[in-house]
Amino acid sequence: MTDGAPGTDGATYAWAPAEPAPRKNRSGLWIGIPAGATAVALIAASLVLIAPGASVAGVQIGGLTAGAAAQAISNRLAETSVTVESPAGEVVVTGADLGATVDAAALADKAFADNPMWKPSSWFPEGTGVSISVDAAEAAAALRDKAPGAYRAPVDATVAYDAGSQAYVTTPAEAGEGIDVATVTAALQSAFDSGTASTTVEASLVPVEAPVSTDEAAAAVGTLNGILDSAGFYVGDERTVTVDRATAASWLTVTPDGKGDFAISADQAAIQNAVAGLPAAVDRGAVNADVIVDTGGEVIHTNTEGQTGRTLGDTTGVAAAFASQLAEGNGRYELAVTETPFETTKTERRIDVNLSTQTTTLWQNGQVYRSWSISSGAGDHATHTGEFRIGWKTAMQDMGCVPGYDYCTKDVPWVAYFNGDEGFHGTYWHNNFGTPMSHGCINMTISAAKELYDWAYRGTEVSVHY
Repeated sequence: MTDGAPGTDGATYAWAPAEPAPRKNRSGLWIGIPAGATAVALIAASLVLIAPGASVAGVQIGGLTAGAAAQAISNRLAETSVTVESPAGEVVVTGADLGATVDAAALADKAFADNPMWKPSSWFPEGTGVSISVDAAEAAAALRDKAPGAYRAPVDATVAYDAGSQAYVTTPAEAGEGIDVATVTAALQSAFDSGTASTTVEASLVPVEAPVSTDEAAAAVGTLNGILDSAGFYVGDERTVTVDRATAASWLTVTPDGKGDFAISADQAAIQNAVAGLPAAVDRGAVNADVIVDTGGEVIHTNTEGQTGRTLGDTTGVAAAFASQLAEGNGRYELAVTETPFETTKTERRIDVNLSTQTTTLWQNGQVYRSWSISSGAGDHATHTGEFRIGWKTAMQDMGCVPGYDYCTKDVPWVAYFNGDEGFHGTYWHNNFGTPMSHGCINMTISAAKELYDWAYRGTEVSVHY
């Protein structure tokens, strides 16, 4: 004994050890914790997992998260293989080779939304079909690489400038040949729908269209020839400086992208050489107009056309701007000019025939220009009075000399008609001017008739009166 205490009788007694306090039984608690956690975990899982039995295109996705389901769908499509039997032999391609895709994430999200695990009534739903997408170019390339003997390359249409015709021309596209991508795509779709990892299909050889078609090249040629047709520097609607077709073509570079587009670019430095000569070609002084008018001011003849003067503005940046226009297919460059107006000189002319005095007078700007003695129509052939205008003129003509006329005068000179068959003309068969002598015409000396003929333009007013 190691412990003791004195008793009342002087003896020392040893104490028995105290009994330990009984422990509380916690086994139920430890047993209950795993069961509860499992239940919680199951509940949590049911909130993120797709219902058992769910499938998309033969891919079982039940019990998976949407993300895992999407990956499973994508993997199955990529791994599905098609054995293609063609006239050129047998090849095997996969969905991955063909560039096949589906929106796996959207399919998986929809599968979970329609059939979540927490909803027992949605368990074991009917499978969902899906349309796959195949990149036709990638599929054709894969088949070409796998079976080069089945492929004949197409030839793109081209565009080039022809110096002989001074125009852009196109060389037509030529179709090639290759394994039918549509047949292979359909076989892949069928295998994927059924959940089959592989399938076999017979595929024929079909035409392969060129990436750059004849129509696309022709459209580019139309744009380019439109540039050549209109190329130049314009002031208003006037093509003041024409750029010849060969020069315009030498400025242009046509670059195909291999997909049907033809980019146009222009050589700014070459254009600048043309710009340097613009002032000499564009600048000009004003030219005043000179016209003949009637008493109402209407122009009956133009001696000199008026022309506006113009001075070219600053040409800095013209070459760059024109290069940009050409790249867009526009060959018309509008120049900025300062214009100077022209003046117009008007000369008024009219003819007066006085049958009483037997005179013809030319009036110009209100003043007598010339006056001559004449012989008008006599007797029953008296010249008609009225207001007329000079019409048809001829330097020489036979008068009468046809059935219905009682006279025939050959080679009558300097005839200017004003009223039907009445007109002014030269006279060589008499010299009795101042006395009516004719069949209705105004007889004049040959020199006077020539001067009137040259002075009086068509439209000149003629007043015949007593």
